[in-house]
Amino acid sequence: MNSFLTVAQQVIILFILIGVGVLTQKTKLLSEKSVQGLTNLVLYCVTPCLIIRSFAEIPFSPQKLKELLVALLLASLIHVGMILLTFPLVRDPDPSRERMLRFAAMFSNAGFMGLPLQEALIGADGAFFGGMYIAVFNAFVWSFGLFLMSGDRKQISPKKMLLTPGLIGVFAGLLVFLMPLLLPSFEIPEIIYAPIRHLAALNTPLPMIVVGYYLAQVDFKAALKDYKSFWVLTLRMVIFPLLALGILYLCGLRGNLLISLIISVSTPVATMTTMFATKYDRYPEASCNLVSLTTLVSVITMPLLVGLAKMLA
Repeated sequence: MNSFLTVAQQVIILFILIGVGVLTQKTKLLSEKSVQGLTNLVLYCVTPCLIIRSFAEIPFSPQKLKELLVALLLASLIHVGMILLTFPLVRDPDPSRERMLRFAAMFSNAGFMGLPLQEALIGADGAFFGGMYIAVFNAFVWSFGLFLMSGDRKQISPKKMLLTPGLIGVFAGLLVFLMPLLLPSFEIPEIIYAPIRHLAALNTPLPMIVVGYYLAQVDFKAALKDYKSFWVLTLRMVIFPLLALGILYLCGLRGNLLISLIISVSTPVATMTTMFATKYDRYPEASCNLVSLTTLVSVITMPLLVGLAKMLA
């Protein structure tokens, strides 16, 4: 019960911030263009800075390096598992809609919703492990995910994969984390590290305000009539997290790494779903409804799942 209440409190805090985002849309305090600017700010500046800060705050040790590699391996296996399960489980007569629904089931909002919760519940370890999950997420989204939504193999390029903001942040963070191997007394100069800390501190409020802005525009009547969306919601928010938790627990995984991975897996449908759906004309309105509906449902499912993970860890 204590684990559930701790997670529920953090999720409610996030939803209060989402409520601020809803108000900015209803009162026209923010425009569509300004919200797109905030989204870019989070993706290209705030998230990389948070990942760098989390790596900088973890003292290097062989044990931490081992945990980092394990996190990388497990995050990769989780993504492969979700991709393999989604194909037989998610089908639709319309091939274009089927691509969107499959993408939504496979990829979670681990950056916008996961990192703030990981940092709040676990601290530096949460962002440390969460950063590796985001690196794997970006690698899969900009390769297999891009091919799935576009239907064109030519869209895939190593450059797109390597130059995503999340991966750049991980590479920079890894450099800072491993630097003590070369220079034992190395520290990031304060004149550089202070701006990184300040930008990283924006990681919780800005993404939630963006989520709230788009949540305010959802057509809930249309969303509630779409039974295929409910099936994807069930996969994304319940079945996949429970499968991941059960398998990881049976394999002997415990501690902060288990909690961090379950937070990442249990987050709502990725906002990238709507971005790609809009770009490739794969039912963008339905994708936006799905992102928003799973975000609302997460106020119930995430405390239960993450609370269970904390209890087992």
